[in-house]
Formats: sequence, structure tokens, C-alpha cells
Amino acid sequence: MVGAIGTSLLLMVATLPRTRSGAAEETAVLASAAVRLRPVRDELAALVERDSESYAALLAAIRAPHATEDERSRRHEEILAATRIATEVPLATMRASATALHTALVIAENGSRAASGDVAAAIELLLGAVRAAGRSVAANLAALKDAEYVHRLDVERRRLEMDSETEVERVRDALVD
Repeated sequence: MVGAIGTSLLLMVATLPRTRSGAAEETAVLASAAVRLRPVRDELAALVERDSESYAALLAAIRAPHATEDERSRRHEEILAATRIATEVPLATMRASATALHTALVIAENGSRAASGDVAAAIELLLGAVRAAGRSVAANLAALKDAEYVHRLDVERRRLEMDSETEVERVRDALVD
């Protein structure tokens, strides 16, 4: 939800009638950014529901009967499958939030100065979304034994976190200029 709110703030600034200098090029750049952000916002909003569903599936798998060997085996497989989904959903949240952050720089550079506080709030919300989702990914990866899968997703998680932090610094610098 936090990522969707941050993205919505960026969209709001991108669609304001005033730009930084009033130049037509700024209006075009901001309109293009808004077009890119709308599906990201929608994806982030949908991921909130998917996250709830994946958690419910994991709980159901944990609570599944396990009295017989067959039930224990089936339960184990269901827990592994549900844990993978519960890992991939927050990773998708990280990706989408990072995508929105990458669009924030052009909005900061071209958007109305009067809305710079909204851009600042948006990037903090988006960075928070990346970090929080990253913690979920890390916690879920710790429960999985597939070393290649765990390594691949953990590398992506770390890269998304680092890239997002770098992007936030770039946007902050642009807001100060």
C-alpha cells in the first residue's frame, strides 16, 4: 500500500498544470512519466491483495493436517510452494516500487517547485516500501532450502535495495537544486 501511495503522489505532481519553468518540454516529459507510472500504481495496489492472499495460503498450508506420512509430505510441499509465492509477491513489490523511484527523478527535475514536498514524501514512501518488502523477502528466503533460488532472489533483493537508495539520493539532490 505504501508503494501505491508514493506512486500516486508522483502521479499527482506529474499531472499538475504547472511545471518547473512552464516549458512545453517539461509538460511532455511529465505526461510521459505519468503514462509510465499509472500501471505501476495499479500493480502496487494489486500486490497488496496478492500479499494477503499469499499469506493466507501459507497459513492454510501450515495448518494442513499432518497426522500421516502422506499428509506430512503433502503439507511440506504446500508450505514450500506457499513460501515461494510469499517471497515472490514482496519481491514484485520491490521491483514496482523501484520502477516508480526511477521515474521520480524526471518528476523532481520538471515538476512544479511548489510540489517538491510531495515528491520528497513520495520517494520516502517508495524507499520504505522497498525496504519493508525486502525484509519480507529475506525472512521468507531464510525458510527455503533451494540454494540457487535463495541466492538468485537474495542478490536481486540486495540490488533493488541499493539501487533504490542511490535513486533516492539523486532525487533528493534534484529537489535541492
